[in-house]
Amino acid sequence: MAIGIFTKPSALGVSHSTIPNVGPCQQNRFDELVVRLKDALGPSSGLTSDDVDVDFLQQLMEGYDGSDNMWKPYAFGDRSRGYTRNLVDEGNGKSNLLVLVWSPGKGSPIHDHGNAHCLMKILKGNLTETRYAFPNEDEQDKPMNIIGERTYKENSVAYMADELGLHRVSNRGSNFAVSLHCRQTP
Repeated sequence: MAIGIFTKPSALGVSHSTIPNVGPCQQNRFDELVVRLKDALGPSSGLTSDDVDVDFLQQLMEGYDGSDNMWKPYAFGDRSRGYTRNLVDEGNGKSNLLVLVWSPGKGSPIHDHGNAHCLMKILKGNLTETRYAFPNEDEQDKPMNIIGERTYKENSVAYMADELGLHRVSNRGSNFAVSLHCRQTP
């Protein structure tokens, strides 16, 4: 059962704050970020479209300071699952925006992205991404080959696509972690 993880203001150690606007690439309101991402993707483009600058989308996400907590109405967690996906915006049909809530000590299975691309911003806590090489046909029964591991802290942004390998995202902490995903829909 999904529950609002902010039923108590202290559930994630959240306090309300106001962050001053410090530049054109930085927006301090969640709703502004949603609009700017949607505008950058236009009416029909996905993250892999020639007319979309993924670096610009990443800069938009990096410019947002998640400490405003305006994303928390989308943050519903379920301790019995590794993570929950909570839709923020359906985008233009080729991309969408999701808030994922990661249960303590759990994570996703190893997976590809089905030829989709994804930007992930850490809103609360830390998440560890472990990347794996795609197995060869003769390696199907062998352990997966780890090619890299990185822990992303609050306000970090990561990019993932199939050409980078398979991956698993996990919350190794003892509290819920929250991330924002701008992803191309398959």
